[in-house]
Amino acid sequence: MLKRLFKALMNVIFLLLVLAVSVLLLPRLATELYALPRTYDPANVPTRRAAIVFGAGLRRDGSPTGVLRDRVQQAANLYFAGKVEKLLMSGDNRFVEYNEPEAMRQFALELGVPDEDIVRDFAGRSTYETCYRATAIFGLNQAILVTQKFHLPRAIFLCNMLGLDGIGVEANLLPYGGRTLFWWNARELLATLNAYVDVVRRPLPVLGTPEPIFPDSAQ
Repeated sequence: MLKRLFKALMNVIFLLLVLAVSVLLLPRLATELYALPRTYDPANVPTRRAAIVFGAGLRRDGSPTGVLRDRVQQAANLYFAGKVEKLLMSGDNRFVEYNEPEAMRQFALELGVPDEDIVRDFAGRSTYETCYRATAIFGLNQAILVTQKFHLPRAIFLCNMLGLDGIGVEANLLPYGGRTLFWWNARELLATLNAYVDVVRRPLPVLGTPEPIFPDSAQ
């Protein structure tokens, strides 16, 4: 009797584990498939008037992390190749000592991007908020999204679900350590599941006065 109960319990636990893994993996797989035809090589990506660069953390000294530097570098590459006219640097600035958009701007300036072609979004605290604010505040209806391979599917999915025609270019310029890749990919499983919840719930991010990047002109 105890043997049978134990076996039944193990079967239930196994099924729950399979269900939990499926709940995490299926949204990730779906976004990968959705993003695939919308992801381009930098040389072949269609032109858009703006590129959106997503924040990815700062070091203790306030400088961009390696992941973030690659995103800014790839966006600058697109700018100098004539693929975009403006770079929207979107990141977190909830605290005075933590200013992602400004750190991104400073690095872009070092790379030679003119200051007048850099726009900062100080309330892009998440991918969802960046995509939402890109249309609601900055008036974009299409853009090239610049981020790493592990993050790009979710960015493409969210922006398109929120009304922005987003196509993507990967920013995998430098090799990342195994721990870094493991952490980012593991994080994406939960973040992607949450993205589907956000698309349904449509939480309102921090907004404000509209600041269209291209006022009174087509994108």
